[in-house]
Amino acid sequence: MRIWVDFTNSPHVLVLRPVIEHLRACGHDVQITARDFAQTLELCERFGLQHTAIGRHRGGALGAKAVGLVDRSLALARWAAGRRFDLAIGHGSNDITVAAALLRIPASTTFDYEWATIQHSINCRLARAVVVPDAIPPERLYRYGARGKLHRYEGLKEEYYLADFEPDQAVLRELGLDSTRPIAVVRTAPDVALYHRFANELLDAVLARLRQGAVQTVVLPRTSEQRERLARLGGAIIPPRAIDAQSLIAYADLVVSAGGTMNREAVALGTPVFTLFEGRLGAVDERLIAQGRLRRLTDPDALPLGKRNRGPGEERVRRDPAVLARLLTAPVGQQAR
Repeated sequence: MRIWVDFTNSPHVLVLRPVIEHLRACGHDVQITARDFAQTLELCERFGLQHTAIGRHRGGALGAKAVGLVDRSLALARWAAGRRFDLAIGHGSNDITVAAALLRIPASTTFDYEWATIQHSINCRLARAVVVPDAIPPERLYRYGARGKLHRYEGLKEEYYLADFEPDQAVLRELGLDSTRPIAVVRTAPDVALYHRFANELLDAVLARLRQGAVQTVVLPRTSEQRERLARLGGAIIPPRAIDAQSLIAYADLVVSAGGTMNREAVALGTPVFTLFEGRLGAVDERLIAQGRLRRLTDPDALPLGKRNRGPGEERVRRDPAVLARLLTAPVGQQAR
């Protein structure tokens, strides 16, 4: 098969990398397009994923997003025309599902947060397969047009794409961190996402609490505006480029994130994690909170500031990315071996 994969945001590179590797190992021709946003292009380069960069993020306003969707979808369609793709795959990318529909290419979409209403209303109606974790009740997705298209998997997507991951201490040296002192990782909110339109006042209080506790704090911003504001605040390490964030999380004593993927990476890697997310909780996070694997933060004083205890031989759940590959290729009736 000739398969087209599109990345529009940094986590998409992480999630789909092992799927792409599996599909290629099975003999499929996989081509990648990527949008210039956050650390998407940098991560493609870090993982050695050859790609064609098409388009950029147009900003958080609804009108700008609409213009960006139309412009980039048309640009993708022009790029893909004549390449004879059998299947298009995206992780919440409206652009590729719209472009694939224009070219009559079967498409699959995957996501693990069900309340991105506008995004899912487009993707679930246009895609032929909607791949989601089994934590999400199917009825929550029917309103988007996903009835009869759902392909569900067990556990967290992070348990699949981190299956072959082993942490590398090189990231600690790169950032000048002392492994004998407490390390905290903080991830900012997805301010440009339509599903997260909330000012997160807790973030500044969290950073102040970590400074008072003399914790080595690494902040991972999403946008240049966030980066500039955090630099003015001072007191934290802000990496200038994409880093091995998964290794950093594995060696950290604490993660505090206003997003979703990094929270669940911490859960998958066994690092204590608190969420600052102020949007509507999705079913995956609801389950993790009920299990005590993720905690909601309302009071920064509740943050533990010391070194965490690491049990000997801590076990991680590792799941086979071939499962995701099989589900994502369902529209063309072929199962990745």
